[in-house]
Amino acid sequence: MAFHEVRLPARLAFGSTGGVERRTEIVTLGSGFERRSTPWAQGRRRYLIGANLRSLDDMAALTAFFEARQGRLYGFRFRDFADFRSCAPSGAITPLDQSLGVGDGVLATFELSKGHGEGEASWDRRIHKPVAGSVRVAIDGDEVDPSAFEVDPAIGVVTLTAPPAAGAAVTAGFEFDVPVRFDADRIDVTLESFAAGRMAAVPLIEVRV
Repeated sequence: MAFHEVRLPARLAFGSTGGVERRTEIVTLGSGFERRSTPWAQGRRRYLIGANLRSLDDMAALTAFFEARQGRLYGFRFRDFADFRSCAPSGAITPLDQSLGVGDGVLATFELSKGHGEGEASWDRRIHKPVAGSVRVAIDGDEVDPSAFEVDPAIGVVTLTAPPAAGAAVTAGFEFDVPVRFDADRIDVTLESFAAGRMAAVPLIEVRV
């Protein structure tokens, strides 16, 4: 997949709107009952950015970023300020935030994920774009020294130098970005004065990686 490991500057995302979408297929039976199903295992996020920009400099910066991605061609990182940590957005990251799995004495690599919901309805969202240097790992509640593991920030995989013992709980805390691309090949700017303007909202859509 064509992807640039660069994050959209935060100042260009202020005032953005968006969130997660699901795809649900509903068939209404003659009796009035419904059959509901989904072809998506995970949700997909959409955002609108740029509509609150007024500075021509910021608009030029967003246009330059758009040009560098060649419109919809290349994906990039986007920080969703409503959901960018393994804990609540206002919380402090700890190495106990999210479960990565259980050791078997052999496996040394673990995929980062974030749990949503509780009980039987809970599901894990795979985290592919952790922020470099933000990941903290623990085994059975004891934090692992950063020198004892490596993180691939391009795919969200943690590799421990020594496999956890069988039955040992592996947990982690981290910050992460959402992999997205522009969902339009055009940007429109209206000049309102010599130093200010107005930009039409620019759509972003999450990409599968």
